[in-house]
Amino acid sequence: MKSIKIILTSLLLMFCLCAVTAQTIGGSNFSTDGWWNPSTTTFSPQVGKDGKVTFRLKAPHAKTVFVELGDWDIQEWKMKKDEQGIWSVVVDSLSPGIYQYHFKVDGLTMLDLENPRVKHGTSIYGNILETRGGAPLFDQTKDVPHGEVRILRYRATTLQKNRTVYVYVPPGYNEEGEAFPVLYLRHGGGDDEGSWIRDGRVADVLDNLLAERKAKPMLVVMTNGHTDGSWAGGSSKEGMDILEHELLNDVIPLVEERFHVHKSKKGRAIAGLSMGGGQAFVIGLRNMDKFNYIGQFSSGLLSDEKLNLSEYVPEWEYKKREINGLIKILWTSCGTKDPRYQGHLNFLKALDKEGIAYQSDEAPAGHEWAFWREQLAKFTVHLF
Repeated sequence: MKSIKIILTSLLLMFCLCAVTAQTIGGSNFSTDGWWNPSTTTFSPQVGKDGKVTFRLKAPHAKTVFVELGDWDIQEWKMKKDEQGIWSVVVDSLSPGIYQYHFKVDGLTMLDLENPRVKHGTSIYGNILETRGGAPLFDQTKDVPHGEVRILRYRATTLQKNRTVYVYVPPGYNEEGEAFPVLYLRHGGGDDEGSWIRDGRVADVLDNLLAERKAKPMLVVMTNGHTDGSWAGGSSKEGMDILEHELLNDVIPLVEERFHVHKSKKGRAIAGLSMGGGQAFVIGLRNMDKFNYIGQFSSGLLSDEKLNLSEYVPEWEYKKREINGLIKILWTSCGTKDPRYQGHLNFLKALDKEGIAYQSDEAPAGHEWAFWREQLAKFTVHLF
């Protein structure tokens, strides 16, 4: 009995001690007061109704801070520090659009940690800022019927590893009636299979075109274009062989099993940007019995004066005479500020010399997403 009393007394003392400790540390009651207030003003970047953008960074020990904005034509603004150690600058010269930016702190590149929207692929490049005008642009979200993006997993048999594929499914898609055509869209060397969705705004571009009846409903399939994470792995002859096998034997069968789509060349197109543009061009020309439309935007491979297509496309001397009759649209484009531009013009001359029909396009742009989103819109209106 005495032992029981001692135990009970000890437990009571422990309970009292814990209660006193709790009151001392955090108070006696938990409270959610203040949780229901509206969100405060965005710290950075703050986009005003007047179109002005305020960038802020808390760095009390920094000596110089700049904000650098743009994918190609980089703009730079020097920031000023206040008494609390917060650097800021107000920018009022931005046209509506989608931008990449980062901070430069004492010469070091730094992300804006207050902004979770980042541009990333094989690495992280910067933050994303979107500004709007009176009406959304062609690559911005509008109040129209929206499709959806599905992410599927598959086994890449040659690489012997699991991979993911992004599939844009248009609004109005159904499993009955006429089958839907498919655009197989490839990314660039610094990107991944999700880059065309995140940075290329495929869903917004196609949703808007479809709402305006400028394009036909289609699925867009986006896979990873790297074999080893490098540009060389996605552009070498060996890499092309691996990626071609993966597309034809792993990806297309998966898409045609899971979705109500065309299973012949009349309902297939292939296109890509930069590294993916070279892939699309080569794989498309190798398989003119499987694709009816081929497009490339800013391909470095095709702009190289040392390129010999016969090394990439077997029987090229024979196939080049077949292109005009087998390919409905051969699309090639490049920005005039891109270092690849002169090589692009030389490539067009080579096509002309061979009598190969094509459609070309250009714009005063560099090697950047603004140009590639525009090319996606221009190319897709000609499909199917």
